[in-house]
Amino acid sequence: MNEILIDIGGYEINLTGFIVGLASFLIIMISRYSCIVGEYYFTKKIWIAFLLIGLVSVLLSLLVNSIILSAIIGIFGFAYLWGIMEVIEQEQRVAKGWFPKNPKRNQ
Repeated sequence: MNEILIDIGGYEINLTGFIVGLASFLIIMISRYSCIVGEYYFTKKIWIAFLLIGLVSVLLSLLVNSIILSAIIGIFGFAYLWGIMEVIEQEQRVAKGWFPKNPKRNQ
């Protein structure tokens, strides 16, 4: 198996779920930040990059033998695929005034 087990005081602890959970949390934070920054600098057209990153990551996750690494790469890919919708909605959030507009970008 591909589990990460440690022995603490005679108890075997499985860190696999913790590692995948922590990675998921960090990936969601990074992808959300990428949506905000991407829309600010590149408009919602950045969704194409999100699509490519997502598809490549999901396909790569199918080729990795490690369960943990495959799960983390798959989560990364699907977070960026979800980000396509988020980056498009980010434009609406900016229009509502919830996020700042990029003053250097032509409106």
